[in-house]
Amino acid sequence: MTNKPFTLPSLFCGFKVRVRPVVSKEFSKILKAADGSMTMLITGSLKVSFTNLTNGKAITENVSGSGKVTQNPDSLIARGMGHSGNFLTPADAKRFGLPTVSVTTGKITTSIALPSGAITSLSLHGHVLVDVCAALS
Repeated sequence: MTNKPFTLPSLFCGFKVRVRPVVSKEFSKILKAADGSMTMLITGSLKVSFTNLTNGKAITENVSGSGKVTQNPDSLIARGMGHSGNFLTPADAKRFGLPTVSVTTGKITTSIALPSGAITSLSLHGHVLVDVCAALS
């Protein structure tokens, strides 16, 4: 997740959602390997506010899980532990049985093909804590 506010288009929830960091004490370290791959290790504290821009309803959630992102020439693998914020297109949400915008807990691993950005696999060993779209409706 980013440390800068952004707005999700209505494609995700049926209404625009503003995502804004409230507590941002997250840190990352980037490691580069001789083969050209890069790994980013993420830790710290991050709480974000989700706001329905149609009705003004807002919630604040802890998404402070640690993470590890490994980028290879043809893929990116993101692994999260603990609380994670997740954003999926409606097609990917349906394919993986998850909400389009959610906070999960446990271990989540997402593989993404590069350069297309298509999700090739996603596994959650945990559960959904918050279906953000439902909570903001």
